[in-house]
Amino acid sequence: MQSLRRPLRWLPGVLLMSVIFIFSSIPSKEMPSFGSWDVLVKKGGHAIGYGLLALSFWYAMDWNQKMPWLAFLFAALYALSDEFHQAFVPGRHPSWVDALLIDNGGAALVLLTTWLIKKKK
Repeated sequence: MQSLRRPLRWLPGVLLMSVIFIFSSIPSKEMPSFGSWDVLVKKGGHAIGYGLLALSFWYAMDWNQKMPWLAFLFAALYALSDEFHQAFVPGRHPSWVDALLIDNGGAALVLLTTWLIKKKK
């Protein structure tokens, strides 16, 4: 795979993983509240974040049309590891529903949308 010889293409994914890690390290008492929009903003942030992460992985693979499933797998594995990480953050708890539905749903939706757009062109 050509992209493995160009490690800088992986930089956006590494940066996004770092941002996700930093946000998930915030104790629950320090998390902002968005009132009645709280669940929508936070779950939407999860979906968008993991969608962008999956997209950055696919970018690192040179947009290879056979590789979006691998980009999805990488994002899904990181989502699971992030939920495990949250078990050690005060006031936070792992939610496999977040990882399997929200995070992976966002990754799948963004990859599918991008794949359809690329296929049209």
